[in-house]
Amino acid sequence: MGLFVLPGDAAAATTPAYPKLFGTKEKRSSAPVHFGKGFRLVERYFKDSGLPEGSCDDTAFNVCHLAYWSGFVDKLADASPLEQLDSINRYMNEAAYITDPRNYNVADYWATPKQFFDLDGDCEDYAIAKFTSLRALGWENDHMRIVVLQDLNLKIAHAVLVVYVDGKAWILDNQVDQIVAANTIRHYRPLFSLNEESWWIHRR
Repeated sequence: MGLFVLPGDAAAATTPAYPKLFGTKEKRSSAPVHFGKGFRLVERYFKDSGLPEGSCDDTAFNVCHLAYWSGFVDKLADASPLEQLDSINRYMNEAAYITDPRNYNVADYWATPKQFFDLDGDCEDYAIAKFTSLRALGWENDHMRIVVLQDLNLKIAHAVLVVYVDGKAWILDNQVDQIVAANTIRHYRPLFSLNEESWWIHRR
């Protein structure tokens, strides 16, 4: 994935009482998020308006796929929080990894969940689809973030979803099917993180 230029000044309110991600200091901003076309995806979830009819065997995302995804999410309603995270992570990780230059002919593109189901995607697209699915299950925006980071082992930029449960940060990563506690990971260095309302810059 490509990196974004951080907008403006990151010196707003400090983060609530969440554990530090991978040992970094972070500063929070409530300024509008300007990463690519923006991350405010609430209005662009899996909407059925305008979706074509079709079979779930079709390639393009249609009302059948929407119903299948909705049914999968609904079945998780009574599961424990960690079971929900694990199931969503495994479900989304079944999609094929495809780079943005191949999919969209641009260096970096943050896809909607519908585009992800249509065309598969890269690391931040998995994270956005997981975020969206958890929001559909009732998870609060404040308990989740997309984190853009540097993978120190592979020496590449990467993105994951972080979800906070009872004060503990869990990582939903397209490279690993099981969810992983953030404090057990040593080779990720976060650069910035964001959700629907805010973004944070991370520094050592």
